[in-house]
Amino acid sequence: MLKTEITAEQLYEKLKNIKLGASVCQYSLRKCEELVPLINEINELKEQKNAVILAHSYITPEVIYGVADFVGDSYKLSRDAMATEARTIVFVAVRFMGETAKILNPEKEVLIPALQDGCSLADSIDAQTVRDLRRQYPEHTFICYINTTAQVKAECDVTVTSANVYKVAENVPNDKIYFLPDKFMGQNLKNYMERRGIKKDIQYYSGTCYVHEDYGMDDIMKVRLEYPNAKIVSHPECNSAIIDNSDFVGSTEQMLKFMRETGSRQFLMLTECGLSARLQSEFPDKQLVGSCTMCKFMKSNTLGDILRALKEPLARDRVLLDEPTRLRALKTIEAMFLYAEK
Repeated sequence: MLKTEITAEQLYEKLKNIKLGASVCQYSLRKCEELVPLINEINELKEQKNAVILAHSYITPEVIYGVADFVGDSYKLSRDAMATEARTIVFVAVRFMGETAKILNPEKEVLIPALQDGCSLADSIDAQTVRDLRRQYPEHTFICYINTTAQVKAECDVTVTSANVYKVAENVPNDKIYFLPDKFMGQNLKNYMERRGIKKDIQYYSGTCYVHEDYGMDDIMKVRLEYPNAKIVSHPECNSAIIDNSDFVGSTEQMLKFMRETGSRQFLMLTECGLSARLQSEFPDKQLVGSCTMCKFMKSNTLGDILRALKEPLARDRVLLDEPTRLRALKTIEAMFLYAEK
């Protein structure tokens, strides 16, 4: 048995302030009573199997506050995976994130429990397309966003995150860069370089995250009128008009840090609604205004599938990479560390 089982009252205390409109992200004491037996079974099983659960900030709150050992963005979680001594990593997210964890932790078993483990951004490009682009742009350094498959990373030169993309691109010793797969992040990178007076030829691919693609200036203008003191906080996967009219732009971890440390009390958060749930749970004195959008892939991770993956993982749950691909992808991540620390 677990040393300490969570009670419905304890879970409700963590979740009661989350009210995002969708029934998937609203909690009553009765709902918590239904969730607790499953949560306690998962927590007991992960102790027995020497497993840890990593949950992205976009995952449903009952996973984050009920069973997750580590919570954050894909890069932070992959580093967390490296630090743990657990034999099994249950990465509650999407496939490319589990692959990044496997690249950095080849000796550990990595499981992805989501039945829909795709990503509109990562799935917008494949390895053959990168090879074709490299023939078209032979003098360019190919920088890929961490939101790509291991096979795509293996065809590139450097991986970046939403937190370090500007710094890494600036430090890459080449004035010709091809960025993929996010066209908005690519355009934002190009705009950043131009503002800084850094002359680099930046080409970029046409992929998008369907969640962030939906945001437009109407979202900001409406909030500016109704809540003039609200801070607009956005993710760099949004379009350049959103970025130019935001008070803060950063990765999910950077966004949370900004909202925690700033004196402002009202925020419009332009990213997936999981981060909005974290704001409401962890900073109940701060107010979320406007709306947020749900990612169907992230939200396909359920407590039931986590339990199934721990008990009897399916072949599709296991993240497997051939060693040549893993090593080539690893080189791009090592290059990121090099340029990010300059």
